[in-house]
Amino acid sequence: MKGMKVLAIILIVAGILGLVYGGFSYTSRTRRASIGPIEIAVAEKNTVNVPIWAGIGAIVVGGGMLVVGRKGRAA
Repeated sequence: MKGMKVLAIILIVAGILGLVYGGFSYTSRTRRASIGPIEIAVAEKNTVNVPIWAGIGAIVVGGGMLVVGRKGRAA
């Protein structure tokens, strides 16, 4: 049950962060060409948008997991 509670809290936090920030960006390095000792690399900035429904869904599922965990322990 402890693992389920941790996963539920992670889902809730991730859902809240997804709603607050709306997405995240990261930089990836790609090697384009290599001629002898000379190497050409390109850094590309990529953005991932988190849909509103995904953030809300993560919060609802995480909350549901917490509620089910409590009901199972009380019985």
